[in-house]
Amino acid sequence: MSTTTLAVLVPLLPFLGAVAGLLFGRTAPGFVRPLAILPTLAAAVLAVLVAFRQGGGRAIDTATELTPTGSVPIELSLYLDGFAVLVAVLVGVVATCVQLYSTAYLREDPRYPSYAALVSLFTSAMLLVVYSGDLMVLLVGWEVMGICSYFLVGHYWETEAARSASLKAFLVTKLGDVPFLIGLFALATDAGSFQITKILDTVATGGLDHPTLIALLLLAGVAGKSAQFPLHTWLPDAMAGPTPVSALIHAATMVAAGVYFVARLLPVFAASRAALVVMAVMAAVTMVGSGLAALAQDDIKRVLAYSTIGQLGYMTGALAVGDRGAAVFHLLSHGAFKALLFLGAGVIIHAAGTNSLAAMSRMSGLARRIPDAFWTMTIALLALAAIPPFAGFFSKEAVLVAAEHAATGHSEFAPSAAGWLVLVSGVLTALLTAAYATRLWLMAFRGRGASAPDHGKEPFAMTGVLWLLAVPSVGFGLAAGPLADWFDGGRLTPTLATSILGTGAAAIGAMLTYALWQRATAEAATAPAAIGPAAAAAAGPATAPGTASAAGTERPAAVAAAVSAATAAAESAAETPEVAEVSHTHPAVPAGPAADPGRALLGPLHRHAADGFHLDAVYDRLFVRPVLAAASLVRFLDREVVDTYVRGAGAGPRLLGGLVRRAQTGNVQSYLSALLAGAVVLAIATAVLANVNAGS
Repeated sequence: MSTTTLAVLVPLLPFLGAVAGLLFGRTAPGFVRPLAILPTLAAAVLAVLVAFRQGGGRAIDTATELTPTGSVPIELSLYLDGFAVLVAVLVGVVATCVQLYSTAYLREDPRYPSYAALVSLFTSAMLLVVYSGDLMVLLVGWEVMGICSYFLVGHYWETEAARSASLKAFLVTKLGDVPFLIGLFALATDAGSFQITKILDTVATGGLDHPTLIALLLLAGVAGKSAQFPLHTWLPDAMAGPTPVSALIHAATMVAAGVYFVARLLPVFAASRAALVVMAVMAAVTMVGSGLAALAQDDIKRVLAYSTIGQLGYMTGALAVGDRGAAVFHLLSHGAFKALLFLGAGVIIHAAGTNSLAAMSRMSGLARRIPDAFWTMTIALLALAAIPPFAGFFSKEAVLVAAEHAATGHSEFAPSAAGWLVLVSGVLTALLTAAYATRLWLMAFRGRGASAPDHGKEPFAMTGVLWLLAVPSVGFGLAAGPLADWFDGGRLTPTLATSILGTGAAAIGAMLTYALWQRATAEAATAPAAIGPAAAAAAGPATAPGTASAAGTERPAAVAAAVSAATAAAESAAETPEVAEVSHTHPAVPAGPAADPGRALLGPLHRHAADGFHLDAVYDRLFVRPVLAAASLVRFLDREVVDTYVRGAGAGPRLLGGLVRRAQTGNVQSYLSALLAGAVVLAIATAVLANVNAGS
């Protein structure tokens, strides 16, 4: 079987599995799990085989015209280079792990058949994006992923959080897709084709008439899909969906699609230095802002969501300095350890019965309850913090090396300003990443208080997947040397300068967080016990936060903040839909102040960072309210102005008809009298007019 045929089967098999699952999921429930796992597993195996055959050599390019359009043709095209085949392997492996994990995680979910089918369709759409050599076919996969994310994020549609999150994710990404679509048409018009190879040939010959405009339009769609500033706000809220969906979205699909698109068409963006500077600014703001926000989150999944935004910022930064090899290397590395982090978080949620880090910090023994998740999460967090020799260290260093290369003026087309911007923000983000990774580990696994609930041993389908993903999280960085030949041949190994900068910043962030955690733990141990919402209601006003104690003194602000944290943790445990799905009970949240080093690290910035720097409120004032006001005005004009004219046009004839109807009495004498009166009036009028005319 030819490589091209195998490549066609890679996205086709999950698609067929999705169709079969949707058709037979309810009528033949015994086939749901095989239809979910086997096609995805087969696609992963075939993707590995395609990668082995391609071998990082000359790109495989084949196309057949799909339909004549009269102008720019649309073609079914495959373009298999080193980037495409390796990203397809990542998608296939992560999707298979997610499907296996979901069989245990959602084993009692009544909507599991539709969930599994949508995951397969999601996987197929991403593989279509990866392998497609035609931008219009790529757009099909791009949009199908948006639809799938809407349904999967809204899986727990009974909850307001899931409904709002799914709608927000759909609308924000569509907001970016509008200029993205315009940019695609403008690009195809200049190049005379949607086929990627022909577009790149046009760019190489300087055939683009509007490179900056096209690049910025495309970048808007990438910002929406890959959750980059300012269109990143949908991703943290998307945590309302099931945890395996979060793993799939963050590690191998959707958010990775935007970065991959820019990497595939990097010469288009490189044709405009202004576009590269804009991309660098976007990456820098995204990296630093998401790192600060992650330090202030209480929900473990929201910490990981902001982490994803920041790591995508690293990839965007690498693209801004013109090194797509470093960007895709980090995409592959990040896909492995981020999938591990989210799936491990699912095990933690299952065991602790809550998403709240504050609640976990008041539980002891959680690491002993779930040793598999503890060790694999530790590996993944070390990779996230870019600690050598884990995979994240090598891929993050590749980005910093590329930024240093551009900053010192050694890049062919990237401005040095973009290089400095990415380098400085990248080093600062390394410190922040290590800080929030350390915070998550300490609060989740080094809590003190009542013993964590014991739900028994986790299913092997969940723990086995964690150890499988731990292997590339540890060793994938060793592939930095060979991978250079699969990409553009650029150097992916770290240099001494960037290693000292990046690892030093990470060490400072980790040690500072640990020291502040120890201090917060000591303060929490000596502070009065915090109370949950129920206890607060029972205690009455005398023990409410901020009131005077029996001694007549106010409680310290730190204790009041701890009470607030405890209340928030209890509410988080009670409102999280996944707790009901996987543990069927809401365990009591231990009372007491939470030892959170993030508050000390951020100081007065903590409140703003916890709310995502109020970007949702800003967008509400700038866009949502004006749109709603405009809609209200249109509704008023439609009802009170347009409808008034319409009603008037009908009322006039109706009134005239009513008057005429009154004259129709059925009395012949009345008709004759009216006829006679009319004749008399006409005669008099005629005589008057005749006299007037004669006198003139």
